[in-house]
Amino acid sequence: MINKSIVSMLCCMFVAGAAISAPKPIDHVTVVVNDGVILEGEVQNIITEVKQAALTNNQSLPSDRALRTQAIDRLIINSLQMQLAERMGIQISDAHLDSVLQNIAQSQNMTVDQLRLQVIADGMSYERYREDIRQEVALNEVRRANVHRRVNISLQEITSLLKLMEEQTSKEEYQIGHILISVPSKASQEEIDAKKEIADKVVNLLNNGSDFKKIAIASSSGAKALEGGDWGYMSVNEMPSLFTESVKGKKKGELIGPLRSGAGFHIVKVLDVRGRQVVEVNEVFARHILIKPSIILSEEKAKSMLQGFIEKVKNGEAEFSALAKKHSEDPGSALKGGELGWANPDIYTPKFKETLASMQVGEISEPFRSQFGWHVIELMDTRTADATEQNKQDQAYQILYKRKFAEETENWLREIRDQAFIEVVSE
Repeated sequence: MINKSIVSMLCCMFVAGAAISAPKPIDHVTVVVNDGVILEGEVQNIITEVKQAALTNNQSLPSDRALRTQAIDRLIINSLQMQLAERMGIQISDAHLDSVLQNIAQSQNMTVDQLRLQVIADGMSYERYREDIRQEVALNEVRRANVHRRVNISLQEITSLLKLMEEQTSKEEYQIGHILISVPSKASQEEIDAKKEIADKVVNLLNNGSDFKKIAIASSSGAKALEGGDWGYMSVNEMPSLFTESVKGKKKGELIGPLRSGAGFHIVKVLDVRGRQVVEVNEVFARHILIKPSIILSEEKAKSMLQGFIEKVKNGEAEFSALAKKHSEDPGSALKGGELGWANPDIYTPKFKETLASMQVGEISEPFRSQFGWHVIELMDTRTADATEQNKQDQAYQILYKRKFAEETENWLREIRDQAFIEVVSE
């Protein structure tokens, strides 16, 4: 006769063994993008993050299917850019990433450790957060490298904008909501008419009280779709030229569009309006040398090169300007001996700005890392000023550049997508 306790033990072992050997779900390919793939887990991660953000902000969301479509679209665009980054040899080192994370922490008045704890408290893996930031930095470098050369700004454009800025008495900024109903670059008239009909329906829904951000998440093909189409605050001069005259003077809550462009039909909502204050600025006059690490030049070697330059300048063996002309990899300043001109420190990256703030006139900094590479700075002078004529020109140039860069980025992303092989394997 079999002992009941032995039978019981064997049963428990069988059940436990069955549980251990039970098949686990395996991640699978959802989209093929050229030579790369997008996994279902990546799609679900984005959907989960958007839902968590919506829950935190008490924001309603469209259907899961609409969210999924937007998540896949974002992953396709990111995949195409990351493939391009790989072909261009763009790699974000750990030292570069640590510098970026330090800047992020400082912008939120935190230490990096506090930032890590905050990320974990928000329910996210810090390791994944780091890799997401690494990817975002790589994407920024790819866009800057490919879109920058497409941006052309003439002296006439700067002069015209300066005149407009001088005539404009309003200091208002508009918080813009944006929905783009995309039209393929080689669309037939029938397709264009169909997209226009969709845009008109979206406007009708919004006029009848539908939630703008919910519809943006569900329907927009714009870069900020998953953020509810919110572009944040900007002056009319900083907006795409298509929107400038239409938005100027509008009140909070007003709806504009559809407006037609090469990308499709745009619907804009003025989410808020606020006044802008004019303040005095403390300007700095500095010069720097930039060395960019690469596969050939390591982080430590780049840093030690700059340390050697500092020693040569301090020992009277070389001039800072001569070293900048010969070695600096910042094309905008190298030919000027590294000089950056008079500028508000706020235009610089957080680490660059922080280093300048800690320096005395005539002092040379220790080498430090920013997202662009390793720098050494010499602070040449400081002053308190309103806007000089040169500063106004710089401001006009930056406004035009920001506007055109945004427009050209949308065009470039559309082009690389049109040229790519994309196959949705699983819906």
